[in-house]
Parts: sequence; C-alpha cells; structure tokens
Amino acid sequence: MMLDCAWLLRAALALLPALCFLGALLVLDSYKLVRPRRVVGMLAAGGAMAGISYCISYCIGFAMLQATGLGFPAYSRFVAPLVEESLKAAVVVALIRTRRIGFLSDAALLGYAVGTGFATIENLYYLDRLAAAPIGVWVVRGFGTAILHGGAQAIFAALALANTDRRGEADARALLPPLLLAVAVHAAFNSFVLPPIQQTLLVLVLMPPLMLWVFKRSERAVEGWIGAGFDTDGELMRLLESGTFSQSHAGQYLVALRDRFAPEIVFDLFCYLRLYAELALRAKGLLLMRENGIAAPPCAEVGEKLRELRHLEHSVGPTALHTLQPLMHISRRDLWQMRMLGE
Repeated sequence: MMLDCAWLLRAALALLPALCFLGALLVLDSYKLVRPRRVVGMLAAGGAMAGISYCISYCIGFAMLQATGLGFPAYSRFVAPLVEESLKAAVVVALIRTRRIGFLSDAALLGYAVGTGFATIENLYYLDRLAAAPIGVWVVRGFGTAILHGGAQAIFAALALANTDRRGEADARALLPPLLLAVAVHAAFNSFVLPPIQQTLLVLVLMPPLMLWVFKRSERAVEGWIGAGFDTDGELMRLLESGTFSQSHAGQYLVALRDRFAPEIVFDLFCYLRLYAELALRAKGLLLMRENGIAAPPCAEVGEKLRELRHLEHSVGPTALHTLQPLMHISRRDLWQMRMLGE
C-alpha cells in the first residue's frame, strides 16, 4: 500500500501540473475558439509524437552516438530538443496550413496541448523506468519539464501564426525562426544552466504571465476582427438584399464579369457571394454567443449551406472564384471561420 501511495504521488507530480495548466488555458479562452475534443486530439497527437521521438532516439540517436562519439549528455542537450520540437511543430504546422487555427490564443492553446501530450507520454515512460527516483525528480519533471514541453510549443505556435499572417503563407521563413527559438529554449533547459529546482521555478514564474499576455492580445484581436467583420459583411448583405445591387459598384463589377465567364458562372458567383456573407455573419455571431456563455444549438441549416458553398466553389472553379477577392477581401481568418462553423 505504501508503495502504491508513493507511486501515485510521483504520478500526480509528473502528470497533473501540465494538464491542470491546460485546463486553466481552456477557461481563459473566453470566445471558446478551441473545442474540447480538439484539445483531446492534440493531446493524442503529442503523445504519438513522443512515441515517434523515442523510436528516432533509439534507432537513429544511438547510431549517431556511436558514429560521432557524441556523449549522451550532449545528445540530450542539443540533438533531442531539435528532434522533439520539430515533431511537435509538425502537428501545429498542419493545423495552420489546413486553417484550423484562427488567432494567437488558439494557436498557443493547441500548441501547449501538443506539448502536454508529448510530456505526458514521456513522463509515463520515466515513471516506469525510474520508479524509485526521489520525489524531487518528479517535481522537476512535472512542474518544469512537462510545462516547458507545452510552453515551448505554445511559443512556436503563436509566433508561427503571427509570421504566417504577416507573410501571407506558412513557408520556411515564417516557421523556421520560431522553431529555432523553441529548440533554443528547450536546449537551455536541458543544459541545466541553473540548478533543476531553480529552472523549474523560472518556468513557473515566466510561463503563466506569457500565456496570459498572449490570450489578452488575442482577445483584443478577436474583438476587432468581429467588429470590422460585422460592418463589412452586414453592409454587403444589405446591398445584396436592397434590390439595387446591380447599380452598385460591386454589382457593376459582377456584370462586367459576363465578358469573361458564362452567364451561369456569373450567377453562381452572385449566389456564392451572398451565401458566404450570410455564413460569415453567422460565424461572428456564434463567437459572440460563446463569449457571453450562450451555447448555440446545432443547426442543420448551417451544414446544408456549407455544403452548398463547397458545391459552388467546385462549380465555378478557382479562377472565377478568385475574381471575387475585390468584393470579399478574404483573409486566412475568414477562411478559418468557415471551418469553425462546420465543426
């Protein structure tokens, strides 16, 4: 019984701090940009990356040690952080490129979830291998290493998204600097520049304020985007329903497209424009409801309209659809909101 209680204490110290911090981040997400099931998915993805990392270290890492004469401490300090942060970053990059992340806060939250999943599997492994290690080891691993895994990936995710927004695409120039920063932070922790307990305290002192700042900044960005979007989308809807759309500049622009496309394509473009504006308004309204703690009931009509939108996209083709850019000003966040509606 004493052994079981001791193991449970070690397990609680190793696993709960990072998971509790993740729960606190979910509470901070006032607009509920991230659904709980996606967080669970990112925990699982991070755990899978931990398994892949172990295989790489076992198969490739030891071969590298034998070939280069590099000691295990040097491998742990310099090579392991690059492998681990790159694997975790691959999950976040996939989310960015598939438009499943809208703002800095959900980037940081999902990045932290990936890192937490990685740390959870890693600590479970060490709980099995180092069952008799003193309590101090699990304090450092739970409050230091595990939160660092999540924090380093949260930093990467937020900076990668900010760079993507600035550059317009998630290319190497947008992703490589944040990745190198995450690797450097991880490598510094593994190098034990300070005693382990002091490093753990440093992580606990720095990480919560940093995440709080990211969430506050993101909240202001969401508010600004919703306000501007309501004005733009609402004005477009009023114009489309006014009966005088054909006399407006936007209407004249669509009429002029008859010289480039068949009449049925131009009509589909009009339908797409109207449907997109309606769904964009609904998406922003949904965010406002979440921010005020109102649960929006499932709406089958939204799913039907999203399917119709996708059908129109395929019907008109990418070239014709691109001609609507001057009227819609579609950004990465505007495309993200359509994914959010479908979830």
